[in-house]
Amino acid sequence: MNVTHFECALCRKHHEARTLQNLCRECGKPLLVRYDLASAARTLKPSTLVDRESSLWRYREVLPVEDWTNTVSFGEGWTPLLSAQRLAGKLRVNLDLYIKDEGQNPTQSFKARGMTAAISMAKEFGVKKVAVPSAGNAAGAMAAYAARAGMEAYIFMPSDTPRANVIECEQTGAKVTLVDGLITDCGKIVAERKEAEGWFDVSTLKEPYRVEGKKTMGYELAEQLNWELPDVILYPTGGGTGLIGMWKAFDEMEEMGWIGPKRPRMVSVQSSTCAPIVRAFKKGERFADEFENASTVASGLRVPKAIGDFLILDAIRASSGTAIAVDDSELVAAVGEMGAAEGVFTAPEGAACLPALRKLIDSGFVKGGERVVLFNTGAGVKYLECF
Repeated sequence: MNVTHFECALCRKHHEARTLQNLCRECGKPLLVRYDLASAARTLKPSTLVDRESSLWRYREVLPVEDWTNTVSFGEGWTPLLSAQRLAGKLRVNLDLYIKDEGQNPTQSFKARGMTAAISMAKEFGVKKVAVPSAGNAAGAMAAYAARAGMEAYIFMPSDTPRANVIECEQTGAKVTLVDGLITDCGKIVAERKEAEGWFDVSTLKEPYRVEGKKTMGYELAEQLNWELPDVILYPTGGGTGLIGMWKAFDEMEEMGWIGPKRPRMVSVQSSTCAPIVRAFKKGERFADEFENASTVASGLRVPKAIGDFLILDAIRASSGTAIAVDDSELVAAVGEMGAAEGVFTAPEGAACLPALRKLIDSGFVKGGERVVLFNTGAGVKYLECF
């Protein structure tokens, strides 16, 4: 609709938008969708959102689908922003605390946001087969959206992926291959076979559309807080597409005149046994080396090397944010604590934000009276092996 071109996130080379593409032809880094935001703002305004559908497609002027008959949707997005004052009462300082509960999306995770955009665009370009490496929730979302679009879905997951994710993919028609290794090993298989098999690769940030679906978390958060962004956002980070997407959304909203230049301090939360972003942040590096022997029960955090590492680190530093790791024992315990306090059965990834918040309070990074949002990226029911 208002898409003008793709721009490489690193070398800034422009690419033509109305062709099926994966990574930058120049440097192999992620492509970002760019829009004519002046045109978008003629019809997309805070005042025009009041009567729109309660899904992420309410922001359609800044989403890439051109022909709306190609939209593949289950009504994803517009998830609740829950006040968490009982949980806040368990902390050492008084906070205005919220949980953005992405577990209430279709397929029970924030991955639905990215896949509705990616599969809709694949349909628009006539794709018949899609493939993805996944630690679990992205696979479940891809399988469901591909089935709804009438596409063949090929999924490669580590053999110790939570069983609920595997069953979900199988029961929605995907062809599932379990791999002895990590998500990076699964990604290598997709890369090696995709041309011969005729697959379109919808890996995290290896195509330009999943981040567009994920960025709507930033639009929603601003709208739900009456266009006043919070002071701090804690985001569990594997591939980091959600954090990258929100940062992009904040820039778009400012350009359209919806918000000012103030940004939340962005906090990347990882497991201490798979923390490439945390390590790179502490070392002052722009790119994160692969994390050796990565392991964590929070399968969505088990991403030893993220292709968008520099975008995550750039956003953290530009926002005066930070990156922090917590132990698996802490994040598993936090699932029960958050559930008992607020009734939200979080994924372990989302629960990691609570011990991270406590550490940030202790260090003085988060201060009393601030507005803080914890992102729960999925539903705990998919991780029963953890408990």
